[in-house]
Amino acid sequence: MKVLDLQCPHDHRFEGWFASTDDFESQQSRKLVQCPICGANEVSRLPSAPRLNLSGAAEPKVPAGVHEMQAQMMRTLREVLEKTENVGDRFAEEARRIHYNEAPARNIRGVTTPEDARALVEEGIEVMPLPVPAALKEPLQ
Repeated sequence: MKVLDLQCPHDHRFEGWFASTDDFESQQSRKLVQCPICGANEVSRLPSAPRLNLSGAAEPKVPAGVHEMQAQMMRTLREVLEKTENVGDRFAEEARRIHYNEAPARNIRGVTTPEDARALVEEGIEVMPLPVPAALKEPLQ
């Protein structure tokens, strides 16, 4: 098993586990490797070396708080997903039904076009875009 250090264009760093380097390259060419934070599949391999425990060796510098901020974002997104009903591409329709008391009030999420989102806001219906990483769209293992 090969553990590779990977990075997406948004500077999210993560590990990928592959049977071999060829396996990684094959999956990457088929756009199967995705960033678990943002879902980008333009992933590049970072240089890596075996970890050696040497006294005085410094860990790579990562801006303070970056990992905690990413972890907090993932926790928040998971919580939102757990507490909302996914209505899919019926989002605009269902949001209107709730707003006009034609459906039970509840927290929903789904997909809509930017034009429909603007129309909802103009009608006084609160809408918040929420990009969900691909890793959270499927059940977690």
